[in-house]
Amino acid sequence: MTRIESSVVVDVDPAVAFAISQTTGETRLRWDPFIAEQHFLDGASAPAKGVRTETRHRSRLRMVSEYVSFNPPTNVGMKMVEGPWFFASFAGGWRFAPEPGGGCRATWRYSFQCRPAWLAPLAERIGAVVLKRDIDRRISGFARGCADPVVVAQVSSRGA
Repeated sequence: MTRIESSVVVDVDPAVAFAISQTTGETRLRWDPFIAEQHFLDGASAPAKGVRTETRHRSRLRMVSEYVSFNPPTNVGMKMVEGPWFFASFAGGWRFAPEPGGGCRATWRYSFQCRPAWLAPLAERIGAVVLKRDIDRRISGFARGCADPVVVAQVSSRGA
């Protein structure tokens, strides 16, 4: 299993950071450079353990993910249940921890395996480079979202 992660310290508390990480729709599109579209499946209207989402990347790749953990305001995890053929498995998760001087450290991690097995060693090395660049861009976008008064107001109005 290949793992990559990126973290950033943001000037909001863990509850607000957690809520921002779980935004959808136009609010999510304000900060996340990865997503072209994302929505809940099976009639769900909010994130929770067992809820599935469909996400389309800006390149048109599609993935259906399921929440495997949902523990506000400390962590959330998801796993791929359908996705691009080259992933044998893919999972992602967030962790949020208060910083001693205030604010919060947000860490985003991806874990994945590629297929076919004979190509996986090379594909995973390439995937690690590509996904590291992606996760770094996304965590930077997340930091911008945590400083965006519109995004913060959206999650604050929902009781974050």
